[in-house]
Amino acid sequence: MPAQPAHPELGFYTLAGAPKSPRDMFQELRDAEDMGLGTAFISERFNIKEAGALTGAAIGATSNINIVTAATNHTTRHPIVSASWASTLHIMSEGRFSLGLGRGIDAMFNAYGMPLATTDSMEQFAVLMRRLWKGETVLNYADLTGTYPVLRLDPAFDLDIPLSITAFGPQTLQMAGRAYDNVILHTFFTDETTQRAVQMVKKSAEQAGRDPSTVRVWSCLATIGDHIDPALRLKKTVGRLATYLQAYGDLMVRTNNWDPEVLKRFRADEFVKTFPGALDAKGTTEDLERVAPLIPEEWLAPSATGTPEQCVAAIRNQFALGCDGVIMHGATPTELAPIVAAYKA
Repeated sequence: MPAQPAHPELGFYTLAGAPKSPRDMFQELRDAEDMGLGTAFISERFNIKEAGALTGAAIGATSNINIVTAATNHTTRHPIVSASWASTLHIMSEGRFSLGLGRGIDAMFNAYGMPLATTDSMEQFAVLMRRLWKGETVLNYADLTGTYPVLRLDPAFDLDIPLSITAFGPQTLQMAGRAYDNVILHTFFTDETTQRAVQMVKKSAEQAGRDPSTVRVWSCLATIGDHIDPALRLKKTVGRLATYLQAYGDLMVRTNNWDPEVLKRFRADEFVKTFPGALDAKGTTEDLERVAPLIPEEWLAPSATGTPEQCVAAIRNQFALGCDGVIMHGATPTELAPIVAAYKA
């Protein structure tokens, strides 16, 4: 088996945001392994971030870091393709791969003509994957993506491949506790929201007869130290949260019990309303300075900012809230180096 990383409880997103080239991932992964980070998470965008290609390359370029999709969507591939993708990388990596799912963005999936995932469909998919990885033949399977007369990988299989899921609302969190192994929370969750989410997952796991300690809940904590250039900090804080508000602001506000009137003002702003694309990807420094006053400081506060030591205090607080792991989100390993050094100290 691969050697255990020095810090299995810490992770990062490779190719965070909108990278110029997917080749940037290789140096990030080398740096992350050198630093002892335990997990590299890979999100999917339909441009230069196709998850199957990236995860295969990531497994081949690494030796001990875990690779998790967080997330892809089960409605974009035939179920046998998803199952064989995971079994291939599981064996190739000697157990370092986890297939991770998310719900997706409704507007985009509607535009592409793809089915919208439901909580039930994601639970059904998890059960199906585990059956296939155990060598079962599944007959006349049907879900919201279609009907499949026969599904089978290899009758000799007896694979335990971890499943991961990005989760927001209470129904998904409860389902995750029953059916998944890693639960990735969202960025900019308040302490109260984080603690509530952890408790919901663990309680659901216990009620389902699972050992709650085997279901790992990951905080996704924006980690943007003061050593980073101010313009880049603005992009990784204001730009990132503004993009979330563009895409699924109602869900963010409802989950965190934030003031919905603030979101209304954000959306009604003429600049935001007419901006052509995601603010974190397309916005200039001037654009983000224009948007910054629309976002309250308290909405940006659930993050790790300041000196490396202050960032470490925020990271450790996530463990105090009950999280099993912390994803230091929005920064490359190079940008995280002073913070990880302070964490080790």
